[in-house]
Amino acid sequence: MTKDGPARRPRGNAPACARRNRPHPANDKADLYTETTAKIIAELEAGRFPWVQPWGTAHTSGPALPRNAVTGAPYSGVNILLLWGQVIAKGYPSQAWLTFKQALAAGGSVRKGEHGATVVFADRFTPEAEKTRAAETGEDARSVPFLKRYTVFNVAQCEGLRPGLAQDPAPLPARELIPHAEALIKATGADIRIGGGMAFYAPGPDYVQVPPQPAFFKQINFYRTCFHELSHWTGHASRLNRDQSNRFGTHGYAREELVAEMGAAFVCATLGIVPTVRHADYLAGWLEVLREDNRAIFRAASQASKAADYLLAFAPDETAAAAALDRRIAA
Repeated sequence: MTKDGPARRPRGNAPACARRNRPHPANDKADLYTETTAKIIAELEAGRFPWVQPWGTAHTSGPALPRNAVTGAPYSGVNILLLWGQVIAKGYPSQAWLTFKQALAAGGSVRKGEHGATVVFADRFTPEAEKTRAAETGEDARSVPFLKRYTVFNVAQCEGLRPGLAQDPAPLPARELIPHAEALIKATGADIRIGGGMAFYAPGPDYVQVPPQPAFFKQINFYRTCFHELSHWTGHASRLNRDQSNRFGTHGYAREELVAEMGAAFVCATLGIVPTVRHADYLAGWLEVLREDNRAIFRAASQASKAADYLLAFAPDETAAAAALDRRIAA
């Protein structure tokens, strides 16, 4: 990749943009469907849901449908998933895309070495022979479905573009504070590190990492995520001493995630924050655990309550602390 000039056009009779955007033969249609489907399957198999990813990157301006930077028209259907997936994977700061030709027309260029993303266009057309046949027989003309692929580039992959192209939505406010949630997080005394594009709890060094709140598509998800990871934090050997040594993909790992999911939900509900399932990608693992052991959900729910109570005991808010005490008594 270089920053010293526009991308060169390959030699040949057709311009680069024409070759990039030229429809593939009809027999490529099945392959394109398969290729597109395989990309989505790969995301799901990797535990990523491109339509529910709770945060973007720390530099993303905000949630939006991907759209053409020149026309402002939003992409639709499977193209939304494909382009959202690219924004998440590459950390692009914009949801605006354009073709190689549009970048040139907008006064700029795609930087040398950049690789575009594939989008697809589905439509139907009526061949001339079919029109002739229909005219001769009086029957309706039959249209033929077709699928074309195009290559588009994020505006972050371009340089020299004229100002005034389709703008991203205004960024979220720097913080949307929920004071009693902030107070509880602070009162735990946990080592919480803000930054990066991933949320996790590291049992060895005993710290929680979450992206900054403005990086979340819905800022309320910052608190849901914090309480999920803090629920893991309660399982440290110096606290509630749950087994956190299991590797990803094992039943033990799935059980701990289930505890953290429910623990976070219990804390959120106590604080008046609507709970959500943050890790729906663990659903298959949870189902396996529950199908094999009809007592697993009882143990997980009990451990989740203990995790929630442990966190809520730090609450400066007397209402939250009282709610935790009430649950202990009821149990």
